[in-house]
Amino acid sequence: MSVQAPSAVVLVRPHTFMPNPTTAADNAFQLPAHSVDRETLADSARDEVTGLAEALETAGITVHVFENYDDTRPDSVFPNNWLSTHAGGHIAMFPMYAPNRRHERRTDILDFLKTHYRVQEVIDYSGLEMDRVFLEGTGAMVLDHGGRVAYAARSRRADPVALERFCTNFGYEPMLFDAADAAGTAVYHTNVMMSVATDFAMVGLDTIQSADRRREVVQRLSGGGRKIIELSHEQILNFAGNTIELQGTDGRVLALSRRALKSLTDEQKTIIESSCTLLPVDVPTIELAGGSVRCMIAGIHLDRRPVPAGVGA
Repeated sequence: MSVQAPSAVVLVRPHTFMPNPTTAADNAFQLPAHSVDRETLADSARDEVTGLAEALETAGITVHVFENYDDTRPDSVFPNNWLSTHAGGHIAMFPMYAPNRRHERRTDILDFLKTHYRVQEVIDYSGLEMDRVFLEGTGAMVLDHGGRVAYAARSRRADPVALERFCTNFGYEPMLFDAADAAGTAVYHTNVMMSVATDFAMVGLDTIQSADRRREVVQRLSGGGRKIIELSHEQILNFAGNTIELQGTDGRVLALSRRALKSLTDEQKTIIESSCTLLPVDVPTIELAGGSVRCMIAGIHLDRRPVPAGVGA
C-alpha cells in the first residue's frame, strides 16, 4: 500500500450541470456549451460520473457517491476543491474563490466520513474567504504525501498565506511557484499541470516560469528515485496532468480521462505502466467545465471504522 494512493474516494454526481460562468475568467481550460441545452448537459455529466464510479469500483476502489440536485452548485462535481482528508484522522475544508462555489461544502459528506472513517479533527479554513484569501484544496495544491511537500502554482485560488497555514497545520513543506500556459495565462489550478504518484510524477515543467524554481521542483519530485514525466503545453490542455493514482485490489491504477490518455506518448505510458494500470474514462462533458478526472475525485486517506458484527458496511 502506498501513502500516496488512497483506496477509497468521494464522488459527487450532478443532476444539474453547466460550465460555471463565474469561474470562466481565469480558467483557460473552461469552454462554453452554448449549443447544448442544460438538461442534456446535466444528463451527460451525471452519466459520466456514474461511468467513473463503475470503472473505479471494478478496479477494487471503494467509491462513495453523493448526489447533487441543487442547481446553484454548477461545479459540485469537483469536491476535491473544498475537501481533503489526511492520514491520522484529519480533514480540511477550504476557502473558495468563486462565491457560487462556497456552498458546495456539505455537512452530510463530513458526517458520512465521521461515521464510517476515523476522524479526529476537521480544520475549516473557509473563514479566510472574508479576507479574500483562497486555497482550493487539492486543485490549488498537489500533495506529495510521502515526501510531505505541497506544490502550488500561485493564483487567485492559491494564496501563499493560506498555503502556509495549511502546511503548518498538516505538516507539509510549501513549494510555491508561478506557472503559465503557452499564451502566458496563469495556471488556475496546480492539478492541471502536475500529478504526483508513488513512482513517477507528471509535470508541465515549461509552465514554471522560474528556471531556478523549476530545478528545485524537479529535485524534490525525483527524490527517492521517482521518475519525471514531462508534459507539453498541448498535453496539459488535454488534461494529461489531471490524473490521480489510486490503490485498487490488484495494485495501483492511474485514473485519467480518455482524452488525456490519447495525448500521452508510448514512452510516457510505458513509464506509468511499470507501476500502475492506466484507467481511462470518458468525461468530455465535465471537461467543458475546466476540470477532468482528478478534479472529480476527493481521495480518502482515513482509516475505516470497524463494522460491528451483524451490521452491513
